[in-house]
Amino acid sequence: MSVTDRSPIAAVWATPHAKGLLALTAAVTAWGIGWPVNRAILYHLPPLSTVAARSVIATAALFAIAGWQRRLTLPDRQDVPVLLSISLLHMTGYAVLTSIGLLFVPVGRSIVLAYTMPLWITPGAAIFLREQLTPRRASGVVLGLAGLAVMFNPLGFDWHDRDGLIGNAVLLLAALLWAASILHIRAHRWKAAPFDLIPWEMALATLILCAAALAVDSWPAIEWTPGLIGLLLYSALPGTALAFWAAAVASQNLPAVTTSLGLLAAPVIGIIASTVTLGEVPTLTLLIAVAMIIGGIAIGTPRAMGRERS
Repeated sequence: MSVTDRSPIAAVWATPHAKGLLALTAAVTAWGIGWPVNRAILYHLPPLSTVAARSVIATAALFAIAGWQRRLTLPDRQDVPVLLSISLLHMTGYAVLTSIGLLFVPVGRSIVLAYTMPLWITPGAAIFLREQLTPRRASGVVLGLAGLAVMFNPLGFDWHDRDGLIGNAVLLLAALLWAASILHIRAHRWKAAPFDLIPWEMALATLILCAAALAVDSWPAIEWTPGLIGLLLYSALPGTALAFWAAAVASQNLPAVTTSLGLLAAPVIGIIASTVTLGEVPTLTLLIAVAMIIGGIAIGTPRAMGRERS
């Protein structure tokens, strides 16, 4: 059946733009809900073992998706540096640090700190990629950093809580690693499509994570309940493999600015999900900080992304 034979509604939803919006919605929803899910897994598994187990399942799923789409090819030598960068900085470093951070920091606050990544990209791009730091970009960074300062004001944050300091620090470090990975992605001259590398990136991350988990956690005593298995399957499949795939589909079918701003829904969804599932009611301080950080990112994004696409 051709598009012209379909109903007007079906024809609209068959367009690349509609497919991109559906994929973007799926990605941000899966990632947002994944935060309280990952926190729940940590009640049963240590951080490294949690990330390793998730990566094993996600790797198998990503290779299955790539094979189904007939896009499973060996990486070109030109793409090896960015493959290593994404695998080590994002899929390994970011994943492990956010898992550790979740041990000490409430889910809502963890999400916000981890999603400060765009705030660090703007000055990083100016320094390393020689991109112009326009007044709009600078004002967005200033507003976002002001929101971050709100989160750490002495009235809303206990500076004497050692565990809290460690948790917040590793989450900010995770955001910096993610930002560094994005900067490399922007500077890299791609040979293959970005999605075609994701299975290989995840496979490398899985090898590193499994080795690290065995070295640090050995063989932890685990009670494999149906609940834990369900949590791991969600974290690995919708929360990792399918989310990466959906994000790639969205980026292929939507303007970069739409994708970038749409991803900001993930922390909002995560905060709502943690409130519903874990009973973590966000504080007024956190809500103000979220509005300022997301607002700062939104202010600095449109002009930056528009120029990159021109």
